[in-house]
Amino acid sequence: MALVAGVDSSTQSCKIVVRDAETGALLRSGSAKHPDGTSVDPKHWWTAFAEAAAAAGGLADVAALSVGGQQHGMVALDAQGNVVRDALLWNDTRSAQAAEDLIVELGEGDRSRGAQAWADAVGSVLVASLTITKLRWLRDAEPENAARVAAVALPHDWLSWRIAGYGPEGESPLGPQLDKLFTDASDASGTGYYDAQSGEYRLDLLRLAFGRDDVVLPRVIGATESGATAHADVAGDGTALIGPGAGDNAGAAIGLGMQPGDIAISIGTSGVVSAVAPQRTQDGSGAINGFADCTGNALMLAVTLNAAQVLDAARSVLDADFGKLADLALAAPVGSDGLVLVPYLQGERTPNRPNASGTLHGIRLKNMTQAHVARAYIEGMLCGLADGMDALRSLGVPVERVMLIGGAAQSPAVQEIAPQIFGLPISIPEPGEYVADGAARQAAWVLASAAAGAPAAQPAWATKMSKTLAADPKPVVREQYAAVRDLV
Repeated sequence: MALVAGVDSSTQSCKIVVRDAETGALLRSGSAKHPDGTSVDPKHWWTAFAEAAAAAGGLADVAALSVGGQQHGMVALDAQGNVVRDALLWNDTRSAQAAEDLIVELGEGDRSRGAQAWADAVGSVLVASLTITKLRWLRDAEPENAARVAAVALPHDWLSWRIAGYGPEGESPLGPQLDKLFTDASDASGTGYYDAQSGEYRLDLLRLAFGRDDVVLPRVIGATESGATAHADVAGDGTALIGPGAGDNAGAAIGLGMQPGDIAISIGTSGVVSAVAPQRTQDGSGAINGFADCTGNALMLAVTLNAAQVLDAARSVLDADFGKLADLALAAPVGSDGLVLVPYLQGERTPNRPNASGTLHGIRLKNMTQAHVARAYIEGMLCGLADGMDALRSLGVPVERVMLIGGAAQSPAVQEIAPQIFGLPISIPEPGEYVADGAARQAAWVLASAAAGAPAAQPAWATKMSKTLAADPKPVVREQYAAVRDLV
């Protein structure tokens, strides 16, 4: 029995699953925390990976592994393989003005023209999340650090590189071989300087942002290719294949077995409405990002910065655990008697309002109860995601099956309120580590392709649904939210 490992190096933690390559059966798993913050020294990811691997019983017996990781983060390396500065993560908004500047510059002074030009070039209108904006910020805010940059990687690229044995001199067996960095189309498509349609880096856009293009960028490999073998000190016996990896949303999509027509609504640190489609769109409004998935399709995303942490905020305000929060929310009427939360608690990405703050509208004596507040927080969070689904529909993206995932998807209140707001049947997959599972499935695909000497069929691992929620549309909730969402 061949074993494969899938790694999810997310914002909050590193999770590792070890599965049977043929059946997908879970054999063991482990996890370790990452530090909080929007800028992090990548050494913490390496330490957490080692701890998670140990908790999973080690990786000495795996034949292949792959890494899914948080998208967009900027890992800048010098010529010796050292990290130049803490990595700026996707949720670091200090480059918001840089994003605006780059949009206007590409449009030669016209923002609307610039926004469409970026969407045409790379599938996305720039926001602070994308790597290219962080490079512009680095150029302007820390020119001495910018001058040291010899290579730019994404979090999953850097971790795959370290697993292969590369890294700073004295800290890694194989040393700082920057040309050994590799990535996949899904993660590269979120940088702002890679065009997934042509399969090429846009060095002209990199020059526009960073002022130069003489930095090493990870080579982009195909869905069934291996980028390297894991160093024997880390996994296997020196022959374990390392798959191309994926951005976290693409990893979850393959983990769920998503096909064109499928929509996944993920309520995690960020809120994501993702759709697999045959080709990406070019949405100049910026509501939808046109990325790649890790199978050859496009992955269309609407992303909100405010998702599960909205529920965390509600718990803090109400001094409630998740169970009590759900009970309170379900005790209030649909629409919370007019109490509406616009949940831009730390700015927002879709819509692009990095400096916005949250607002509670419609406060009256009648609705100033714990139950009303609890329900308003959940309704507001879900309305933001529903706006993302509407944006996908407006671009002609098919909506045939909707899946609700993420830790918050297990909340009884979220499960009751979501069908009211989305107005559609919603499937709830069995709880799992979807990004890590997707990375493991990719590793099995790479392993099968290597054995066949040609691209093999994707492993037919089953995705089980725990329940399907019937549609229960309550238009008043969306109507109330639409009336106030732009009053910021």
